[in-house]
Amino acid sequence: MKKLLFIALSFFVVSMVSAQTEEELKAQIAPKKDSIAAIQSRVNALQKQLDALPGWKIGAFGTIGGSISQFNNWFAQGIPNNSSGNIGFTVNTFANLQEKKFFWRNAANVNLSWVKLDDKDDPTDDDSFRQATDVFNISSLYGRKLSEKFAISGLVEYRTTILSNFNDPGYLDLGVGATWTPISDLVVVMHPLNYNFVFSNEDTIFESSMGAKILADYTKQIGAVSFKSNLSLFQSYKSNDLSNWTWTNSFSYKLWKMIGVGFDFGLRNNKQETLNYIVNNAPTPNPDATFDTIDNELQTYWTLGLSYKF
Repeated sequence: MKKLLFIALSFFVVSMVSAQTEEELKAQIAPKKDSIAAIQSRVNALQKQLDALPGWKIGAFGTIGGSISQFNNWFAQGIPNNSSGNIGFTVNTFANLQEKKFFWRNAANVNLSWVKLDDKDDPTDDDSFRQATDVFNISSLYGRKLSEKFAISGLVEYRTTILSNFNDPGYLDLGVGATWTPISDLVVVMHPLNYNFVFSNEDTIFESSMGAKILADYTKQIGAVSFKSNLSLFQSYKSNDLSNWTWTNSFSYKLWKMIGVGFDFGLRNNKQETLNYIVNNAPTPNPDATFDTIDNELQTYWTLGLSYKF
């Protein structure tokens, strides 16, 4: 009986000591967390001052994604014997000059991917890698400051594909207007005088026109998380059928040094491209289709994989 009482008392004492130790450790952690938050706040403030200094700011980040697979006698699917793979990457680069009376912002975005599906029971199928995503965009914005937040600006932006059909179509926007920078990470371009040059061999569908250009770019880094969102919109004064917009987004979470996990997705609306696909490139082309007879489908893409940053 004495042994049982001794064991029970010992267990109770050990439990009390452990609970007290745990509470003491938690009590010590709390002020350290507050100190870390205060230090991070000061670091963020210093980084904000650094970003506002005159001079060039240059950087790049992106995402790499890929997978391979092979199936043998997997009869639950339509192609039981196959090997497949996909690979893709995105690159976002910028070179921005900030001066007291003017700024010059330059950016480029490339998103490319390839896929393959080799049906081993069909010797006539295409077993090579084929392009899946093909996005190329460069822009240059110059602004003469009227105040800290407003500037008179000029923009040059070019968009096309580069794996195939280079510059067919290609879009070149040239315009002037105003740029608003309400915060250091956000740039909003409003150019009511803009000409959208469209280059294509299919001149019965694609047409250049005058219109308004709106571009919004938000780039931010919070701790280990970096993200960039870019909206480029052209509203034609001639016809809504000639208008278009593209919205791209990139997110990355740093895991170790410059390596992390990244996710990119994009949305696009372009009725000229939709009509051209239906008339010339669809599995069953419809040469009689017109802007009035087609549904303007939303174009999308996404990439998930390892991210990198320089």
